[in-house]
Amino acid sequence: MREKELRLALVCYGGISLAIYMHGITKEIWHLVRASRDCNEPADTLSGTLGVYHDLLNHIIELTDTRIRVITDIIAGASAGGINGIFLAQAIQNGQSLEPLTDLWLTNGDVERLLDPDARPAARFTKFWATPLVWLLARHKGDTVDRTVAPETREEVRRKLSHFIRSRWFQPPFGGETFTNMLLEALDSMAQTPDGTPCLPEGYPLDLMVTVTDFDGYPEVLRLNSPPEVLETEHRLTISFRARNRSDTLADTAELLFAARATASFPGAFPPFTVRELDKVLQKAGRVWPGRDSFLRRILPSRAAMGTTEEAALIDGSVLINAPFAPAIAALRNRPSRREVDRRFVYIDPRPTGRAIAMPGSERRSDKTRGPGFFRAMLGSLSDIPREQPIRDNLEAIEARSRLIRSMRRITDALREEIERDIEATFGHTLFLDYPTPARLAAWRSKAHTRSAMASGFAYPAYAHVKLAGIIEETTDLCVRFGEDRSSKHKEAVRAALWRYAGDLGLEQMRAEQRGGARPEIIIFFRDHDLGFRIRRLRFMARRLSETLEVSTMAPPAALIAIREAIYGALSLYQECEARDFYGEAAVEAAKNIICDPGLALERLAAARDLRMRDDQADKLLADALGLLPKEERRPMLFAYLGFSFYDIATLPLLQGEGLDEFDPIKVDRISPEDCSAIRRGGAEATLRGIELNNFGAFFSRAYRENDYLWGRLHGAERLVDIILSTVPAGKSMPAGLRKTYLRRAFNAILEEEEKRLTNAADIIAQIRQEMEEQEE
Repeated sequence: MREKELRLALVCYGGISLAIYMHGITKEIWHLVRASRDCNEPADTLSGTLGVYHDLLNHIIELTDTRIRVITDIIAGASAGGINGIFLAQAIQNGQSLEPLTDLWLTNGDVERLLDPDARPAARFTKFWATPLVWLLARHKGDTVDRTVAPETREEVRRKLSHFIRSRWFQPPFGGETFTNMLLEALDSMAQTPDGTPCLPEGYPLDLMVTVTDFDGYPEVLRLNSPPEVLETEHRLTISFRARNRSDTLADTAELLFAARATASFPGAFPPFTVRELDKVLQKAGRVWPGRDSFLRRILPSRAAMGTTEEAALIDGSVLINAPFAPAIAALRNRPSRREVDRRFVYIDPRPTGRAIAMPGSERRSDKTRGPGFFRAMLGSLSDIPREQPIRDNLEAIEARSRLIRSMRRITDALREEIERDIEATFGHTLFLDYPTPARLAAWRSKAHTRSAMASGFAYPAYAHVKLAGIIEETTDLCVRFGEDRSSKHKEAVRAALWRYAGDLGLEQMRAEQRGGARPEIIIFFRDHDLGFRIRRLRFMARRLSETLEVSTMAPPAALIAIREAIYGALSLYQECEARDFYGEAAVEAAKNIICDPGLALERLAAARDLRMRDDQADKLLADALGLLPKEERRPMLFAYLGFSFYDIATLPLLQGEGLDEFDPIKVDRISPEDCSAIRRGGAEATLRGIELNNFGAFFSRAYRENDYLWGRLHGAERLVDIILSTVPAGKSMPAGLRKTYLRRAFNAILEEEEKRLTNAADIIAQIRQEMEEQEE
């Protein structure tokens, strides 16, 4: 059976109260990855859309003989999207349930619960002088509420709006500690309701990134020609977490709480988030935060170096980065690939046609030719423009990467015949007749390296320089992570020390000798430090396995399982060296002193990794597995393993040192109300209520929250079914009406499941069912 991975890199926009709508979408994503995880489970054990997705994935197996594994391994979010991304990542990594989060959103996402206790009106006459302002805003005919709020909820919205406006002047009405406690309650509730096993396969990393804005900013050094250095104030922050395999914990609860509260600290509504606020909440709750200092040094390195981490005032991440594509793109590096990959960037944009915060009168201004007035231009520059940057640059970067991937595939395909002919001429026919032992595999590999260096001519020095630069950059990053100073200035000093050391050893003279290949000192250095080459080679083998034996083979299933496990077992031997906590005290202390003694630091790091010992272990794993394959089936795998140095010389300089782990072009999909018309057309204006009151609407009415959450699930299901069907292999025909059948099943499952929970949505559910009936007719 052909196997394929549909990998979703999720980008979640900010949207204020539309967070509830996005929760409905992320809940469907959670159901889909669980259904894919449990694809072999009996169908009658799965209910709701979990069962619908399960049946669809199995139906595709029957129709196309292709098993599609759906995983979400990269999540980036800002503001409301950041909160939803954090909870989804926690559920995927730890096997926890998102169900408790739904009730907390519906109950706690209310303006009167979010108000700071000190800001809640204690009596009817609190700030009585604000009453005329409330009346002007919300009491006369044709007012804002009349124009933007549905008739059945106007009184509820007016009442809560009155409390909101009269809460307190010149201070944020919502409580920072109140919100932090709500988030803590949500995380604790998820932890108490485990769903089962994690949703990612073993050995697959999960990357989570949320954006934050440092209000005061922190200094960053820019290097110029004249003057040599200048200081620039940087305000952008990205808080990132990575779990390297399914047995890891994503992060301490306090750290997830830090990220969730900081990314959604909407200016004016919430007070800026500070470390002191979190310390206070944790102290009151009797909670400890064991990794506090190291986390703050990692997240706020410049402030940690200055001793000002507790003074940092952090506000909403969407102020400067509302569409965090860049962190998600950066996370594409070092992704394992066990089979064919269909990589998708899926971004959730709840209101693509409207501003996140619109200036009053901007929609009603009739004279479009005069341009904005003084106040609108000034205030708009502080609110509208930074929050609504187009994503064209991000999409162009993704397309550029896809073009590069397509070019690399064409290059490797074009080189394959010649490389395999060269390998066969080098080793003779006995290579594919002899039983591969670890010793033979090591000898063949060494001979192939020499042959590739000699055959590459003038291309080898450029290739070797790129490899050397990659080793120095990886070592620089590792050593900086070991120390306290993570500033760009210190990083440059570490890098410079390593280049001086390489120059002293003569490593920059990268020519290949005519008979012996690379010079001995270069070979020794690469054997001790070139971790990246070994990882790239095994991933190349894994790709060749998915392209050849996993597509068509006469090998027994046990042999295929053995070679796959051997490749990924060998890969794990090298990948564990990438983790900071892999290294012992001796290596860490030497790395901290690398500027003064780079030679000792490299020696200790090499001793800790002991790559030659790991090479022996990898050879044993691969030799045993290759021996189980028939001779003809063994041939393409040996060609890939021994011939990889030829491919690497040809492609690595073109990739500027970055090995492509996922060797397939990237596609981009959007989930938004504008893309969903299976039930109702008209986009956000026709379906969502949270868009009212400048996207704060859902905070003023539970009925609104129930409406938006329900439509989030419905829209999420519609787009996910479309995305699943779009990954079916080309040339495989799907029956007419399949999409419609599964959409109807998914919609009915959602409505049936939510009917009891959504006590204020009975009319909405009845209307949706009626519209579905009309669609059928």
